[in-house]
Amino acid sequence: MILLIDNYDSFTWNLYQYFCELGAKVLVKRNDELTLEEIAALAPGENRYLSWSLHAG
Repeated sequence: MILLIDNYDSFTWNLYQYFCELGAKVLVKRNDELTLEEIAALAPGENRYLSWSLHAG
């Protein structure tokens, strides 16, 4: 699953369409709908928090 964060612009939906055409499962959430903890909880696998923190910038 791909978490796609919508920053209230139309480009998000262009990306959504492309990912869906490639067969990806996509979850779109607005940037003010989720906390960092909720985003981390969506990550797959044992080391999901490690994976999330490495990409959090």
